[in-house]
Amino acid sequence: MMHGFLPVSREEMDCRGWDRVDFVYVSGDAYVDHPSFGTAIITRTLEAHGYRVGIIPQPDWKDEKSITLFGEPRLGFLVSAGNMDSMVNHYSVSKKPRKTDAYTPGGKTGKRPDYAAVVYGNLIRRVYKKTPVILGGIEASLRRMAHYDYWSDRLKRSVLLDSGADLISYGMGERSIVEIAQALEAGIDVKDITFIPGTVCKVKTLDSIYDAVYLPSFEELKEDKLNYARSFYTQYCNMDSFSGKRLIESYGEHLYVVQNPPSLPLTQEEMDAVYEYPYMRTYHPSYEKEGGVPAISEVKFSLASSRGCFGGCNFCALTFHQGRIVQARSHRSLMKEAEGFVKDKEFKGYIHDVGGPTANFRFPACEKQLKAGVCKDRQCLFPSPCRNLRADHRDYTELLRKLRKLPGVKKVFIRSGIRFDYLMADKDDTFFRELCEFHVSGQLKVAPEHVSDKVLLRMGKPESSVYHAFAEKYARINKSLHKDQYLVPYLMSSHPGSTLMDAVKLAEYLNKTGHMPEQVQDFYPTPSTISTCMYYTGVDPRDMSRVYVPVNPHEKAMQRALIQYRDPKNYKLVAEALKKTGRTDLIGFGRHCLIRPARADRDTTDSKIAEKPGTPGRSSGRTGKKKTIRNVHRKKGK
Repeated sequence: MMHGFLPVSREEMDCRGWDRVDFVYVSGDAYVDHPSFGTAIITRTLEAHGYRVGIIPQPDWKDEKSITLFGEPRLGFLVSAGNMDSMVNHYSVSKKPRKTDAYTPGGKTGKRPDYAAVVYGNLIRRVYKKTPVILGGIEASLRRMAHYDYWSDRLKRSVLLDSGADLISYGMGERSIVEIAQALEAGIDVKDITFIPGTVCKVKTLDSIYDAVYLPSFEELKEDKLNYARSFYTQYCNMDSFSGKRLIESYGEHLYVVQNPPSLPLTQEEMDAVYEYPYMRTYHPSYEKEGGVPAISEVKFSLASSRGCFGGCNFCALTFHQGRIVQARSHRSLMKEAEGFVKDKEFKGYIHDVGGPTANFRFPACEKQLKAGVCKDRQCLFPSPCRNLRADHRDYTELLRKLRKLPGVKKVFIRSGIRFDYLMADKDDTFFRELCEFHVSGQLKVAPEHVSDKVLLRMGKPESSVYHAFAEKYARINKSLHKDQYLVPYLMSSHPGSTLMDAVKLAEYLNKTGHMPEQVQDFYPTPSTISTCMYYTGVDPRDMSRVYVPVNPHEKAMQRALIQYRDPKNYKLVAEALKKTGRTDLIGFGRHCLIRPARADRDTTDSKIAEKPGTPGRSSGRTGKKKTIRNVHRKKGK
């Protein structure tokens, strides 16, 4: 097997002695040959199975010639929008264009189109009428069936239909892409490849489709949002590779989109193999003159130890993409990769992360998941840990110990997120203590998201009491270790179910604890999450109960401002929110108050105070000023 980057030009293809490629991979990202990038994993997987792959990164979608770089591939085109949905990549939650793109050389924007999977698919189809086109990646995976699109604020058809593609390989894709390649190699017409797990196909008749569940038709989904909520939850309950059924979505009398059950999870041996392909572990050298690709900096010295997540946060799309069954690499494989870090001249001794979607998940939630799959009617951690949950950090602890002892490693960080309710479910505190002692550098970032239990219920997160208990235990352990370390809570505003009163409650909590978040995530309705379904339909698809949804931009701005109530530029929004909720008791000079009265109100108040005998007011000079300074210092925790 020839090592080096896969070809991105005809010259590089010729250097390999190839006269033609089997597949052309079209990507919305720049070419980074690192296992944190979907392009690299899929192309190296195909290479390992004997297929020749050429890559066209970020083609000019306005020029049909850009797609003809390698000519017509022998077996087909593979299309991905990149590591992110192109619309999330392009726009903030307020739908304002982002200023940078970490997956493009130099961080420049404008190198990929909106709805990239659709645009690239149609670009290819205009030039190559009959060549198979297979979509993959996060954008296609989460838009594989009818879905609500936040940016156009409407229901959209399956991306398979709008792109002109033949198949979607959804999820992580290593199994399905090889099976697709083998089917094409065997001479099976792409229109007849309707049977591979982890794929979505389109058919004109249902003669070859069996053991399927019929979803409401696209017309029925458009007619009634409640139909969409029911349809979405049916999909959600069939995302298990062991028990999931085929799903059929009708688009008229002679057009159906069929989703096959998910691919089986990879074994540990298969996971190891995927991450041990001969990656170059950096961006293609042609990007050097533009400053490289920024996204590599966070992952170059990080270890992906697992995939899949049984956390079940409703605003997260992992259930629809990686699934709920956790798969992990062996210690041997991870140590081998870490030893490679030490040999890299750019390595400074710091491993940036050891984790995955959730760092402290290293195996399936319970024994039965690898035999019978996940439960359809319950979650592993929500609303409280299942009695069958295996809460055990021993394997993860042992892995981290090995990495710490590796010559040349100074510090091993954990940055991909700790699930604190899972940590609290483990009766053995060994990992908790070692986390604080060795893997935190002053601050530990965790995601309680909110403090209102009724909002947390809609988020699929544990009750606030669990986070409070975790925070207290974290403080105790750090005190016993004589370490001055803090928690940095990630918080979310305007999630479905969150009223303005809930936002005020969150602000009161922040005031009481002294937290001042530097960053706040306003809820972002991305495709294929339960929370997005709530946002669009106004109901919780799990039980069809009504949900309050903050959609007014001004109310959302107030909810966001309340989390950062100390920021002077948020003053007017915070004051308005407090008046609107009848919480003007939080406007004043007391320690419990969020903001002070506005200047005009303050002058009136001070005048009344000054009229009272023996009471120092504004005119009392030095005494009143000292009191004000002391109050400010109390608020800052000084």
